[in-house]
Amino acid sequence: MSDITYIHRAKWWAYLTIIIDLADRMVMAWNLSKELSSEQTTIKTLHIALERRKIDQPLLFHSDRGVQYAASTFRKGLKKHRYITRSMSRTGNCWENAVSESFFKTLKTERTNKHKYRSLEEAKKAIFDYIERWYNTQRVHSSIDYLSPLKKHYLLTNRTAA
Repeated sequence: MSDITYIHRAKWWAYLTIIIDLADRMVMAWNLSKELSSEQTTIKTLHIALERRKIDQPLLFHSDRGVQYAASTFRKGLKKHRYITRSMSRTGNCWENAVSESFFKTLKTERTNKHKYRSLEEAKKAIFDYIERWYNTQRVHSSIDYLSPLKKHYLLTNRTAA
């Protein structure tokens, strides 16, 4: 599942794109950019996800109907991967992206709304610390048996490998 949110600071906006694995709730990839183009948001984040995880079985890539996900360059990028099937929310149905919206609410409540970042790099460092050092590795989720995403991922991949 993927989505984009706005990170607003006093003098600038940034756009955070994430890809979350619904099985383990891990943020597989994320990217913070000053531009809202598909090249700087969805395409760049998809490349990061594909570098981090090998896709060797069918998966569903779900998003809302934002222009960045509907862009022909992004759709072509997804089509290059034989195991990825694209899925988009129905018009006006925000509940289909509830997991990513919940993540954004948590991120903003626990981190970004509490700080005034002076630069994009400062915001990236804070988001890196939150996602890579806290959310993925330590923060437990009731939806995955009160485990962290990393622990759930480990259990799922070892069960699959056995």
